[in-house]
Amino acid sequence: MPVVTRAARPLRVAYVIPGLHYGGMERVLHDLTRALHSRGVEVHIVVVEGFGRFADGLGEIAGLHQVPPMSRLSLLYPGPLVGVLRRIAPDVVHSHAGVWFKARRAARLAGVSAVVHTEHGRRVPDRLSDRLIDNLASRSTDAVIAVSEALAEVLRRRVVHDPSRLQVIINGVDVDRLRPASDPAPLRRGLGIPDGAPVIGSIGRLEPVKNYGLALRAFARLGEPGPGPAPLLLLVGDGSERGMLEALARALGIAGRVRFLGWRDEVERLYGAFDVFTLTSRSEGTSISLLEAMSCGVCPVVTDVGGNRAVLGPDLADHAVPPGDEAALAGAWRTYLLEPELRRRAGRRARARVEREFSLQAMVEKHATLYRALLAGSDARRT
Repeated sequence: MPVVTRAARPLRVAYVIPGLHYGGMERVLHDLTRALHSRGVEVHIVVVEGFGRFADGLGEIAGLHQVPPMSRLSLLYPGPLVGVLRRIAPDVVHSHAGVWFKARRAARLAGVSAVVHTEHGRRVPDRLSDRLIDNLASRSTDAVIAVSEALAEVLRRRVVHDPSRLQVIINGVDVDRLRPASDPAPLRRGLGIPDGAPVIGSIGRLEPVKNYGLALRAFARLGEPGPGPAPLLLLVGDGSERGMLEALARALGIAGRVRFLGWRDEVERLYGAFDVFTLTSRSEGTSISLLEAMSCGVCPVVTDVGGNRAVLGPDLADHAVPPGDEAALAGAWRTYLLEPELRRRAGRRARARVEREFSLQAMVEKHATLYRALLAGSDARRT
């Protein structure tokens, strides 16, 4: 039987990720998989914890693999993951946050030519144990990707052993799919939003790093900023803090004006119901939900953390508020809710910035270029 050389078949990439539940990291991987497949790359997705909603439809264009349960000693020898990678025989293993050390070790044991890792954000402050483990992983990782310059600086100073292996690839979104809603009225009616009610919305995981308690406290402070119907706060997503946040809304006396929508199919359609999009995070890389909202022409108001200011750019810099400052957050919301033209102008600027700087096409091409460069270097070392 003739041997099939790498040059005679498509580039084969295996992504290793905890799971494919809703979240910015999972959205990036979903979009990257579809785009690379259309460019002739053979993609495999390896999940350690289980599949989620972002796996829907991917089996038609990518190999989907569930790693069998691993023991407590899997940091030293992740045998089941090694077995999966040996069967796939990828040219590149590319891990994402949460599985770096195991994926790197398994890839080397499976004889994979190139290992890449992407950091999407870090806990603030991060734990010493996490820094030590990730530093060890970085020593035998060929390229480490940060999704924002701010995150790259943290990795450079505190985590990555050899900073020359670090590069920034900013997240991108599909600006052709994510467009301003032509008529948001039917969507708002379907959500039970009263005519004329201002809507502040957010899409994200209800986890501590997203700090949605700040959003609730700022919303209570906002009150009713003008005549007409009272504003609503729509939180789209789910997570470990949902029960606590619902209790906080009741304690603040705003439960009747806060909607917890959970995760929805076609969640990106919901941006069309928002007058203002908000993020209250303690830490961010390059937020996919912020990029999506801006691509949909929604006026953003976000905390000034991580890559958020870089996403906003100079024209929207005053849409970033100090982290943890509920008065500043409520004040910014009030400004844009009371000034519709100011809000619409900000939405147009937001859309133009994402089209210009954060396209999915640019992100995908940078990944493909990196993979080719790493494999070329690997082949050169062997000859």
